[in-house]
Amino acid sequence: MSDATPVVFVVDDDISVRESLELLIQCQGWRVQTFASAHDFLDHPRLAVPSCLVLDISLPGLNGLELQRRVAVERAEMPIIFITGHGDVPTSVQAMKRGAVEFLTKPFSDNALLSAIRQALESSRMALGDEAQMRALRDCYASLTARERQVMALVVSGLLNKQVGGELGISEITVKAHRGKVMQKMKAASLADLVKMAAKLQQGTSAEKLISRPPLSA
Repeated sequence: MSDATPVVFVVDDDISVRESLELLIQCQGWRVQTFASAHDFLDHPRLAVPSCLVLDISLPGLNGLELQRRVAVERAEMPIIFITGHGDVPTSVQAMKRGAVEFLTKPFSDNALLSAIRQALESSRMALGDEAQMRALRDCYASLTARERQVMALVVSGLLNKQVGGELGISEITVKAHRGKVMQKMKAASLADLVKMAAKLQQGTSAEKLISRPPLSA
C-alpha cells in the first residue's frame, strides 16, 4: 500500500479486541497499527497522512480521556473514536464535548465503527490539507522583505498606493513596485485574494500582526 494510505490507530489493552479490529480495518484497505497502552501509542511518531484513533476509555496508566487531551494538543489533525465495554453518560458527554467523532459501547456493529472511521479519516484529510495550505502561506509571507510586509499590511487595510506612500515616506511608484512583488511572492491573483491571505495569517498562531498598522499621519 502507498505511504499515503490512511492509517487507523487502535489503542486497547484487550489483545482479542486489537486483533479483531485489526482484521476488520485491514479488510477496508486502510493501514492499521495497534497498541496496548496510551504510552505505547505516544511513543509512535506522527504520520503526515490521514489518520484516526480508535481508543478504549479504560487503559492501564494513562486512560482514554487523558490521552484525548494529549492528542488534541500534539496531533490535532487526528480525530478520535471512543470504544468502551462499560461506558456511562457523563463520560461519553465529556468525550464528545472534547471533539470525539463517536462513542461506541461494546459490543458495537462493524458498520457503526467503519462509518465512524470513514468520517474521522475524511475530517483528518481536510485538516491536513488546511495545515499544508497554511504552511505554504506562511512560507510565502516569510519570503517578503520588511518593507514588503509593511506595504502589504497597509494595502490590505484598505489604503490606496498614494496613501501607503505617504504613510511610509516613499513614492507612489515605489509602492507600486513593492505591491507587485508582494502579489507575486504571495501568489495572489487579486487584492481580494491578498486580503483573504492576510486574514488567515492573522488568525494563525505565528501571525505577525499583519493587518495592524500605525494610524495615518495627520
